[in-house]
Amino acid sequence: MSFVLGGADSVRVKICGLSAETEVAAATEAGASYIGFVFYPPSPRSLPAERAAELCAVAPVGVCKVGLFVAPDDALLEMVLSAAPLDMIQLHGDETPERVAEVRARYGLPVMKVVRLAGEEDVALLDVHEPVADQILCDAKPRAEGELPGGNGVAFDWRLIQGRRWRTPWMLAGGLTPENVARAIALTGATQVDVSSGVERAPGMKDTDKIAAFVAAAQAA
Repeated sequence: MSFVLGGADSVRVKICGLSAETEVAAATEAGASYIGFVFYPPSPRSLPAERAAELCAVAPVGVCKVGLFVAPDDALLEMVLSAAPLDMIQLHGDETPERVAEVRARYGLPVMKVVRLAGEEDVALLDVHEPVADQILCDAKPRAEGELPGGNGVAFDWRLIQGRRWRTPWMLAGGLTPENVARAIALTGATQVDVSSGVERAPGMKDTDKIAAFVAAAQAA
């Protein structure tokens, strides 16, 4: 089954940073197309590969299970992938296009490459990574040294990508909430959106009502 998704009748949603069966159920019952698991220990959403495997087991068939990694070495990727049946690898660090292509070839899974944006100078990186990634994800660049590479609840200026299109499927992330996701979609033309902190009641703890509200707002946009 391919999870390299293109156009859709409604916006496809990814709920990232899940850590409990109730969260997986809330996301998939609401209609999320992707669920994400974090394998980056500094994040409050990080979980062991064995726990991710348990959550993958309760996910419905057809929902894309994404593993988020930040500049992972092969040992980490092999350890996680040997335990958890992921469908897609998300690279959320400063991986080069060469590393993206290497991971894609070595593990035989689609790769989503995250590009962090703050200004016009960052947009060119989207074009650099598009030829080697199966999907690209537009996220906000951390505001300060030491912040996590993602999941900070920060939005970038959506006008940076307004009217832009890529041949590769792409996803919008960064500071999205049930309240602003429709506006973000209208401005950028995104057909896929990703959320983590915007549907939490505390870092690493998802709010099932917010998940349902987010998916509904995105799909109605």
